[in-house]
Amino acid sequence: MKKILVLFFCLIFQNILTAQIHEIGVFIGGSNYIGDVGKTNYVSPNEFAFGILYKWNKSPRHAYRFSYTQSNITANDLDSEVPAREQRGYNFKNHIKEFSAGLEFNFFDFNLHEVLQRKISPYVYSGISVFQYDELYFANGQYEQDDTATSFAIPMTVGVKTNILENFILGVEVGARYTFTDNLDGSLPKDGNLEPLKFGNINSKDWYVFTGFTLTYTFGEKPCYCAE
Repeated sequence: MKKILVLFFCLIFQNILTAQIHEIGVFIGGSNYIGDVGKTNYVSPNEFAFGILYKWNKSPRHAYRFSYTQSNITANDLDSEVPAREQRGYNFKNHIKEFSAGLEFNFFDFNLHEVLQRKISPYVYSGISVFQYDELYFANGQYEQDDTATSFAIPMTVGVKTNILENFILGVEVGARYTFTDNLDGSLPKDGNLEPLKFGNINSKDWYVFTGFTLTYTFGEKPCYCAE
């Protein structure tokens, strides 16, 4: 994960050297998990999440986006409306550290150099995420940590953004991550010796969701969008 963070900052500074417009800022919000433990709500933030992001705007309609976000994810069967989960009574806590890269697409033109005009646009974002988490398992009704692991996820984000000051853009977004692991919750430990401790639906993967606000600062020379 440290090597990924170094690569992240190298990409930022490399792009800053080019004569394009840039955004750099923060994400503040919450996270929730969707899987084999706890509630089944898709958007239900219950833990604090924060991160940093960088965008390289190639046109008024699309930008390359890079971000680092981290949060805890927690769930408790006692909060579920599913009777079987309430009776089981499992709960867990995991830690997510995610680097994401991809393309953000604006539904309306969002020319950052038209500073005298109020702009607003819905947007979508997707790409690829790599994240670090704890490998868990349940023993005697309590979760235990086995090791740390790294996996991939597909981010699927929708949001709305607007310029609030000359160089500041505020956005609100919901970003679901479809992961390639089924063990954020300890239901499918990778250690073969722990196979008897598996539970839940082993044919579905876990999800986690980031919901919150982005605030970015824009800078850089005016690009020639006509050449795109």
